[in-house]
Amino acid sequence: MKLKQRVVLLGAVLLLLGLAKIFLLDGNDGTTASRRDLRAFRKMEAGLTLSRAARLTHTLQSPWEIASQWVGPREVFPEETPELAAVLTSLSSARIERADVGYKGTQLKALLVLDGGQKVVFKPKRYNRDYVVEGEPYAGYDRHNAEVAAFHLDRILGFRRAPLVVGRFVNLRTEIKPVATDQLLSTFLMQGNNTCFYGKCYYCRESEPACAVGELMEGSVTLWLPDVWPLQKHRHPWGRTYREGKLARWEYDESYCEAVKKMPPYDAGPRLLDVIDTAIFDYLIGNADRHHYESFQDDGGASMLILLDNAKSFGNAALDERSILAPLYQCCMVRVSTWNRLNLLRSGALSAALRQALTFDPIQPVLAEPHLAALDRRLAGVIATVNQCVESQGLDNTLIEDRMNLPHP
Repeated sequence: MKLKQRVVLLGAVLLLLGLAKIFLLDGNDGTTASRRDLRAFRKMEAGLTLSRAARLTHTLQSPWEIASQWVGPREVFPEETPELAAVLTSLSSARIERADVGYKGTQLKALLVLDGGQKVVFKPKRYNRDYVVEGEPYAGYDRHNAEVAAFHLDRILGFRRAPLVVGRFVNLRTEIKPVATDQLLSTFLMQGNNTCFYGKCYYCRESEPACAVGELMEGSVTLWLPDVWPLQKHRHPWGRTYREGKLARWEYDESYCEAVKKMPPYDAGPRLLDVIDTAIFDYLIGNADRHHYESFQDDGGASMLILLDNAKSFGNAALDERSILAPLYQCCMVRVSTWNRLNLLRSGALSAALRQALTFDPIQPVLAEPHLAALDRRLAGVIATVNQCVESQGLDNTLIEDRMNLPHP
């Protein structure tokens, strides 16, 4: 082959490689990886709409047994879950056998046991849908509807790391009081004609109860993860100090990610990329309160970062708290699969998908329209951040191929 032909051939190869990179950055399905991601996206779209009339008819298992079998080291539920609507319907309607104060924490919640012995966490409504939580990005009470919306967003993003959540109305007089513990009953009170309770938690106060409308209280119900999967709590490496005038190291040290990469479990395995996925998820929902996180116990860093407790989200649709994205813009790394999914959700597809998913829920409309619009705006910010990383660090250093799928036990 003549030198001129070789030069032309080399130029053509380089052009094709450049085009491949552009296609990947634009979410095109030209590579094997992105074709696989596109198929997964289409499956998600096909399963987005859940039937409100769904019931389990083809199995002798309870909905709780089915959901417990879904859980694995890298997912709370699998990609295809034809029983999901039926399980969520059971969560929203099953008889309450017992009610108690919530587990440890800063925010008001109740621990319920449903028919069949299934534990769930009930978070009561504190705000109307259009209420704007002012102040710090982590201010205010927990938002029950945020838990519902975050669960469905987790489905849409393809992470599948959030426990199952559904909205539910409970009658405090007929469903809760007859089965409540003395400890929970002692926190009940009346405000006018409305029944209220204030529970037991770090910030729970008799002067700040959650109140039903009459006896009917709106809330969210989160399915307790199976006891065979014990949780381990970790301090988030990008956690805030929550002290005025005192910054965490990541807030002033732009090279902080390099230090994190040297610490277990972030020095090997999928955990650092999980943290970055979570930063994207939290930025989209406006959650600046993930000071700790949970994984499965004794996992050696291999299990997922579980997306528990997303209730400090969707508080202020006008606030885009960029500091939530610090793991992304300081490490300049993101999974290829995450990047491909984000690109497929551009141009209003994200808000449209979430709006569609939320029509199933008993407490819909779950979100006010400004919060849905904020998702699309924030997604554009995430994509711009990744593009900036590609420009400064290069494509191969930014987009990381990591598709760790551990088998179920």
